Amino acid sequence: MIPVKFDQLLFSNMGFVILLKEEEGRTLPIFIGAAEARAIALYMKKIVTPRPLTHDLLKNILDYLECRIKRVEVCDLKEGTFYAKLILERDGIEMEIDSRPSDAIALALLASAPIFVAESVMDEAGGVSFAGLETEIAEQKPADQKPNEEEAEYDQLTKLKKELEKAVEEERYEDAARIKKEIERLEGYKKTDN
Repeated sequence: MIPVKFDQLLFSNMGFVILLKEEEGRTLPIFIGAAEARAIALYMKKIVTPRPLTHDLLKNILDYLECRIKRVEVCDLKEGTFYAKLILERDGIEMEIDSRPSDAIALALLASAPIFVAESVMDEAGGVSFAGLETEIAEQKPADQKPNEEEAEYDQLTKLKKELEKAVEEERYEDAARIKKEIERLEGYKKTDN
């Protein structure tokens, strides 16, 4: 296993990407979901939410059970899908828990636990320099990309949908209703009063 450090969280038109970097310089990019990206971004900015998010909750449960995250291992890559394990320790006993890398890495960051990548995974998917990855991400376009004249409205709609998700998650329902109304306006829905 190769020790790696969390290097960056990037957002592109393809989604969120975390970069894990080994000391010798190879970088491993792993695409992650929005919830995991949010947890990592909040950790990076040292922001504490008023209520615990999913990864905070899991960390709190582990702390309560006196179970520590000893390390995270990105252990396999099959058909383009990364596999990881959370290695937990309680009372001197180690436990391996199957996990998505995104969840495991988010928890590792919250717990200040080390992250490792299997040599075979790094050999197969690593080695992309940051500059190369940035160019690669910038050059790739999703198949359903909106035409230039619609990009501003499309970006606004995407942003509002993320804000709506966050408002609901944080139980700010008045904000959520306002955001939903704006989304409906942008999408061209006609809201009728009963």
